[in-house]
Amino acid sequence: MEQVTQNRLEILASLAEKARTCHNCALRDGCRGVVFGEGNPFSPIMFIGEGPGQTEDELGMPFVGKAGQLLDKILEAAELPRETVYITNIVKCRPPGNRTPVMPEMQACLPWLRQQYAIIRPKLIVLLGLAATHGILGEGIKMGEAHGKWFERGQTKFMPTYHPAAVLRNSSLRRPVWEDFQKIHEALQGIGEI
Repeated sequence: MEQVTQNRLEILASLAEKARTCHNCALRDGCRGVVFGEGNPFSPIMFIGEGPGQTEDELGMPFVGKAGQLLDKILEAAELPRETVYITNIVKCRPPGNRTPVMPEMQACLPWLRQQYAIIRPKLIVLLGLAATHGILGEGIKMGEAHGKWFERGQTKFMPTYHPAAVLRNSSLRRPVWEDFQKIHEALQGIGEI
């Protein structure tokens, strides 16, 4: 198992290195570097946000700013420590001024995300925020209606929920996010992963 783990880590590291030279969209030109993703390469669950913010761009790691600190607390409360999950974003480069990535940028970055998915093979994917939800499930989805619901695509289930940054701006979202994470915990129990 240790050799398999090392191989998967090496494959992800090699893919991240290739992504560092990506210029499929203009985002790479305006950021410090590519924030590829991190976490357990065997995790049954992947969290996908919208894109790196300033702190993430500076440190080269996803979800390490204020929103990331809140996500860590939510994960811990839901009995999903950060080191047990895999976390990435739909775009790997910081949009200027922390704006929301637009669909052409997300589409340009989807090949990287698909390769991450193929390596990790999660059974559950949590889409953090509307941008990730639109980029993966389609633009017609409204977060107020979709959060906390599972959408199936092939062998994988997807759940949209509010982005931690939205919760920081609007404390009334704390309860719905907590309820969504309880459903995520239950789903992991249901597939025998907790």
